Amino acid sequence: MFKNKLWFNGLLFAGAMWLFSRIIIALSMLVVSPLMPAPEGGVAATFSWQVFSAWDSIWYQSIVNSGYEYLGDGKRHSVAFFPLFPLIIRSIMACGLSFEVAGTLVNNVAFLGALIVLYAWIDERHGSSAARWTTAVLAWCPFSLFGTVVYTEGLYLLFSTTALWAFDTKQYGLLSISGAIATAIRPTGIALIPAFLLATWQQRRGVKALLASLATSGGLCLYSLYCRIQFGDAFAFLNAQKGWRSSLGFDSASWWNILLQIVMGTTNWQYGYLKDPWYPLLLTSIIAAAGLLWWKRKHLGEVTLHYAAAGLGFFLMLLASDPLSKVIMIFGGAYLLWRLRTGLSPIVVIYGFCGIGLLLASGGTISLNRLAYGIVSLSIALGVVLAHHRRWGFIVMGLFAMLLTSFALRFSQNLWVA
Repeated sequence: MFKNKLWFNGLLFAGAMWLFSRIIIALSMLVVSPLMPAPEGGVAATFSWQVFSAWDSIWYQSIVNSGYEYLGDGKRHSVAFFPLFPLIIRSIMACGLSFEVAGTLVNNVAFLGALIVLYAWIDERHGSSAARWTTAVLAWCPFSLFGTVVYTEGLYLLFSTTALWAFDTKQYGLLSISGAIATAIRPTGIALIPAFLLATWQQRRGVKALLASLATSGGLCLYSLYCRIQFGDAFAFLNAQKGWRSSLGFDSASWWNILLQIVMGTTNWQYGYLKDPWYPLLLTSIIAAAGLLWWKRKHLGEVTLHYAAAGLGFFLMLLASDPLSKVIMIFGGAYLLWRLRTGLSPIVVIYGFCGIGLLLASGGTISLNRLAYGIVSLSIALGVVLAHHRRWGFIVMGLFAMLLTSFALRFSQNLWVA
């Protein structure tokens, strides 16, 4: 086990990061958003727990209230969503709480737990500076919004991070339990199974590690057994994914469309002509300004150059939004893992690549940026980098805070975030 001091430091720092980032989200969704008019394509937010439930939350509510349904007709069905999260929500609702309250509490408490475990693990592995930056990255990343609303991010991050820590510290009993729980929370937990098996083989861990790694598939196997008994199809949860993704494999056409959206703008790409002339003009201006910064970099000074580059990056992210964030999260994350492959724990690197590989092979690009956020290896890699480049760390945290506010406002108005 970690030393008590590590857990105490983790509790203090992680608790502070969790509290301040969640306050930003709560104020945005419950105070600021209700004062704003209903946006085009969205709804007017209200001061209620309802703002924390939208999009995938509705599927979990359906499971909690009515159970699973599946027809095998290639359409969207609730069986695609794994069972542990709605089971926990239903048990909490037995105390008299509404779905929205119970789901929000479960996700937030679990997300806090994930931050504490992560801090203690990285502190032991890389030192307190890396632990602080890694925890801050996970807490303030714009997609940490999904550690507060009624989604599975918080719960999955808690048990996947615990399983990775348990493997790293050779606590195989804890690995078996936490890994099995993680694979019962969401489909992307499947990436943990090959990651543990590959790391066991690479490090020659022996029979105990092999058996514990295999045991992490317990949650997946139990759900598959349920699907076989209930629907006559052990892979109903996989087949139901066809409602969102027509086939498995790398979706080159969708990735090409993402690149076109970044270059042309989503509106222009959708209509097939220059409906939004401002997009290419703004994109060209950002590129020209970046070129000017590079040309004058020796005359501007390091501080000015860094903040100017950060400002351009922020405007580019606001402009290209969802398509750009997918490229950054998937391919930028893979690049970071590769660059740090010798400095990080082997299981962190292997799980990171297994997770990214699973997402790329999933047959679509819907929500890949949010799903990539759930791969804790990416936050660890960025946190370790920022620990050695503190100025960029503060810049990144500032950009994260602004984007997190924007994401919270959009979600509360029932607008697509990720």
